[in-house]
Amino acid sequence: MPSETEPGLVRVLPCGETALLVEVADTLTAVALARQFDHLRAAGGPPWSDVHDVVTGERTVLVIAGHLTTMTELRPAILESVSAARLPVLKLGGELVTGGNRTPAIVAPLEIPVVYDGADLLDVAALTGLSPAQVVDAHTGADWDVGFTGFAPGFAYLVGGDPRLVVPRRAEPRPRVAAGSVALAGPYSGIYPTDSPGGWQLIGRTEVTLWDLHRDPPAVLRPGMRVRFRNVGGPP
Repeated sequence: MPSETEPGLVRVLPCGETALLVEVADTLTAVALARQFDHLRAAGGPPWSDVHDVVTGERTVLVIAGHLTTMTELRPAILESVSAARLPVLKLGGELVTGGNRTPAIVAPLEIPVVYDGADLLDVAALTGLSPAQVVDAHTGADWDVGFTGFAPGFAYLVGGDPRLVVPRRAEPRPRVAAGSVALAGPYSGIYPTDSPGGWQLIGRTEVTLWDLHRDPPAVLRPGMRVRFRNVGGPP
């Protein structure tokens, strides 16, 4: 895995016969790289036209091809793309390569209205040294990126917010957290898509339905999207 002493380091590893796993240092890098890969897929042309899916994880991007023959071209294409994004690449032999000056694509944020009356808002204020109003201002003052999904269908791990909002999980998880609850834990923010147990710090709630099997796609938030929260109630 990338080391803390080399925060921009990228490593490309085989993953089965028709996939490559790109390891990066952090979630924001994974999001940016996945956006670039998706742009190349949309533009078409080999080998990206044969890429079936791009899946982001916390510090990884999985690139899945349709045919084994594509793999001979895919690895060099990934390395070229990473280089164009100015991300250092660790080749299998240990050689470090970098370069390029591509500007990342701008993604318009999806606005999520939030009432900031969460049960843990005062605790978050105490943990961060901020007032409740400052917590809200920090949460709404920056765009968040959907880094990856997991935990429950429709649950997105949002990254890139104000670093002052990094807080620990609750010491005791709740047996039930209501759908639409907006929460913080570690460097992440998230919205519970359905009623479920949960241990994150609750700061607000939204009426947006994040998961609906009758909708295509069912999930509102998907990796690569950007989110901005809007205060519609609670501390000014």
